[in-house]
Amino acid sequence: MKHHKVECNFNVFESIEDLPKQIQKLMKFAQEARLKAYAPYSNFLVGAALELENGEFISGNNQENAAYPSGLCAERTAIFYAKSKWPNQAILRMAITAGSKLKTTNTPVPPCGSCRQVLVEYELQQELPIELYFMGSDGTIVHSNSVENILPWVFDKNML
Repeated sequence: MKHHKVECNFNVFESIEDLPKQIQKLMKFAQEARLKAYAPYSNFLVGAALELENGEFISGNNQENAAYPSGLCAERTAIFYAKSKWPNQAILRMAITAGSKLKTTNTPVPPCGSCRQVLVEYELQQELPIELYFMGSDGTIVHSNSVENILPWVFDKNML
């Protein structure tokens, strides 16, 4: 047996004001999108915003449905829209904010497993890291230089 250690490295910002100006703008788009989410069942609102290499900012939010799992996460809503409209534009970075309508969420909320898989596939396809910034509805923001950093054991097309 061999022992392997996998490490993930992150930066933590105490507030949105501590982020670089361009990232503050991206996070504000995500916050605005979160407030428009349709989440009548979970009361958990998620907003995502991404920046494409052409300078476009795209946002999305979670869309729930009584027939689980027919809804869609904020991250995939934004990604699928961006890639259907600008299929040849790389995704440079994504900001995510999530929280309950019933209480303040101060803990950073990362993308779910399905969203991580979609993100990492685009990251591998474009051969360029996608930076991630994620937070709760308030509080600290976590920054990862790539999706692979938060998903070190990547399932990709080579496994099919």
